[in-house]
Amino acid sequence: MKTQRILVVDDEKLVCWSLYELLSDAGYHVETALSGTEALNRYDQFDPHVVLLDIRLPDADGIDLLTEFKTRNKDVFVFMITAYADADSAIKALKSGADDYIGKPFSLDEIKDLVGKCLAKRQDTQATKSYFRKKRKISDLHTLIGNSPAIIKVFKMINVCAETDAKIVTINGESGTGKQLVAEAIHAHSSRADAPFLEINCAAIPEHLLENELYGHEKGAFTGASQIYKGIFETAEGGTVFLDEIGDMPLIMQTKILKILDSRPFRRLGGIKDIEANFRIIAATHQDLRELVKNGKFRKDLFYRLNVMPITISPLKDRKEDIPILTNYFIDHLNEEYGSAIQGITPEAIEYLKQYSWPGNVRELRNVIERTMMLEQGPMLTAHFFDLEIKNKNQQQKKKSADAVTGIPQKQQNNTFFTIPPDGISINEVEKELIIQALDRFHGNQTQAAKYLSLSRDTLRYRIKKHDILRKSKRDN
Repeated sequence: MKTQRILVVDDEKLVCWSLYELLSDAGYHVETALSGTEALNRYDQFDPHVVLLDIRLPDADGIDLLTEFKTRNKDVFVFMITAYADADSAIKALKSGADDYIGKPFSLDEIKDLVGKCLAKRQDTQATKSYFRKKRKISDLHTLIGNSPAIIKVFKMINVCAETDAKIVTINGESGTGKQLVAEAIHAHSSRADAPFLEINCAAIPEHLLENELYGHEKGAFTGASQIYKGIFETAEGGTVFLDEIGDMPLIMQTKILKILDSRPFRRLGGIKDIEANFRIIAATHQDLRELVKNGKFRKDLFYRLNVMPITISPLKDRKEDIPILTNYFIDHLNEEYGSAIQGITPEAIEYLKQYSWPGNVRELRNVIERTMMLEQGPMLTAHFFDLEIKNKNQQQKKKSADAVTGIPQKQQNNTFFTIPPDGISINEVEKELIIQALDRFHGNQTQAAKYLSLSRDTLRYRIKKHDILRKSKRDN
């Protein structure tokens, strides 16, 4: 029997119950607290090895509790849990000593694995070192928002790249996903924050001017060069150079960039003296560099030199659980900008947004919200003023979902896939039967059954308990 002690602190009873059941079944000694006051009272008596801590509690700030727990015992593992994650809160938690940052809804298997791995390394005092001990400048990075596993991973990579002062970072992602915001976050949370952050768009500057912009030139280097001009590499001393859309850089310039990456000294155009420079390079591209290498449009050696610390930002269509959080942020932000008083967005409208593929990613979502807020007359945003393309996508998705449920074309159905019997029916019994059928279909696997029913695993477990469904899978029978 394991003797490790785990304290779960969350104001949601369902979350506490789910984690208590999971970790108790794994053999850990678990206690729960629904408030900050209760957590502080139990902390000293219980002396936990691990704390799973909600960042937002009704009577306390999770970051303040984290700091207090670490002050009382620097070796305790603390994992922050949140339903509303942004880059600043994630990095602030890591900076304050959190050992990891978890977004809701989370996977119970992931929590169990995370706790097990950390406790296995409990003797290693280095495993609990605080992140970012030095106070650093925090910039406005609020549009890096989300609680999906994909965006949480980006937050963690920002933290790693900033803390380790990685000299070369490459950010991959579609247009509109926020590549420049990630680059700015790495710079702002690093020891280079007080030095320049200089950007150059490799696709926007003509080839014959790109070299001059990067390296600068000496007086008399060419016609019209009447004085010394310091290029970006020289001006960025101690800071960061952001090479946006590096996949569009001409091959001849790729050769020169590679040389700088391999040996930092460079010369201005027309110069005879090497210039030493200390700067970080962050490159970004919306293209697949591996494919460009295969097609001979990007140097293989430069690709491998850049691919030291890659960060990939998933498109919005692959992390739609972030859409409600982003939408509410944009509403609040635009209310302040335009002096509006929109109170929120209807559930129906959110569902419309979730069904759309978002080829323009977060940037397109912001534009849609801004346009709708200008047209909306009521206190809540509705789908009425959404672009026709978004509405059409929603209707197509509904049709596909109906076809998948019934197995027959939508036009052959009577506008629904279920008819209430003449003598009525119990909704609770319908729900119970659907859960039983889903569990049977997947041989008792709750994760797959939850996904099949479009529920979180926590919600499924709650409803299993609610309906007293104590069933063994067909595989076990």
